[in-house]
Amino acid sequence: MTPDQIQIAANALFEAEKSRQQMELISLANPQMTMDDAYAIQSAYVDKKRKNGGKQHGWKIGLTSKAMQSALGIDIPDSGILFEDMFFENGSQIPRDRFIQPRIEAEIAFVMKAPVSGPNITREQVIAATDYVCPSLEILDTRIVRQDAKTGISRKIFDTIADNAANAGIVLGTQKHQINAFDLRWVGAIVTNNDEVEETGLGAGVLNDPVMGIVWLANRLAQYNQSISAGDVVLSGSFIRPVETEFGDHIYADFGPFGHVSCTF
Repeated sequence: MTPDQIQIAANALFEAEKSRQQMELISLANPQMTMDDAYAIQSAYVDKKRKNGGKQHGWKIGLTSKAMQSALGIDIPDSGILFEDMFFENGSQIPRDRFIQPRIEAEIAFVMKAPVSGPNITREQVIAATDYVCPSLEILDTRIVRQDAKTGISRKIFDTIADNAANAGIVLGTQKHQINAFDLRWVGAIVTNNDEVEETGLGAGVLNDPVMGIVWLANRLAQYNQSISAGDVVLSGSFIRPVETEFGDHIYADFGPFGHVSCTF
């Protein structure tokens, strides 16, 4: 894609978020689109958010599970940027007009006390740089249609990456744990919607170890001269399928001894 095409797509994403009116598939209009193009659009989109007052407060990792990768025909995760206005307190009421088609995922959040800069970052380095871990919910949203109405073609991984990895909101639990207090592979959650169990999963669904999600991110960011900063919140990746939500839904994620986190739409 040309620089002009990348900027046009980024501007359209920004307007879609403001208006809450989804835009068409970028990959359909640009069939030659590559993953590098997708990250270039994401970068231009988040730059526009920064110029309009957005302050970065971390990173998210998506598509870490084999099931989700297989569904999209890829073999690697993706990533996006978290902004301060995406954060909600545990138990929050989410405004009805904030999102377009919100969905929920359960994740283990890492809060960093030291920077992590690749390449060749190791698991031990991530552990040493982590201040604490806590339960969290990620609110996904789609500024791009999931399926083209005329052709029936579904969005591709390129669309998701361009759309800042579909992230829109974060709810952090209040329970904070030292990273070695739990075997994160066995930290799981029972996620209910209006008291009905929707999804369950274990941390091992994230690259066999949520810590490895942070390792992957640090090393990928190095390819783009970016890094994780001290104070950043990093969502390590979901170990459940996204839960669809509607107005009035109450989402509760029970992480057992690790804690709990909830929100209501």
